Amino acid sequence: MSEDDLRQSAADLFRQAYEQQMAGEFQRAIDLYTSSIEAFPTAEAYTFRGWTYSFSGEYDRAIADCLEAIRVDPDFGNPYNDIGAYLIEQEKWEEAVPWFEKAIAAKRYEARAYPHFNLGRVYEHSREWEKAKACYGKAYALDTRYVAALTAWRRLQAMFN
Repeated sequence: MSEDDLRQSAADLFRQAYEQQMAGEFQRAIDLYTSSIEAFPTAEAYTFRGWTYSFSGEYDRAIADCLEAIRVDPDFGNPYNDIGAYLIEQEKWEEAVPWFEKAIAAKRYEARAYPHFNLGRVYEHSREWEKAKACYGKAYALDTRYVAALTAWRRLQAMFN
């Protein structure tokens, strides 16, 4: 197969995996993401397979996949944010901070509101209210449809009124 054929096959398998993931068929999704990676490794396939692992609490496997995604494409922002989120789930709040900062700085990232919001969660957890509020405000400014960010900002604002 040519490289273009391998890329196309990987993309088709990725789409099938995503459909299975959204349908709640997690093991089938993992198998399809794995097949996609075997056909042609992409940062997206590693990241989404990691996300699927996280649904069953397999955070170490999810983080390992995100690290592979970063190796494949260090400019892709999603795996940085995801690693930070998985660390929060493991109660490793401070370890998450540099991952969110890397996500914010990533060259290729469409969902920039998420690492700001997640960084706000870390600051709120450590009772750094003003930093948390600023992060939530930035998340909402980046995506005014992100109601959770607005809600968190308002909640902190109300604490000080």
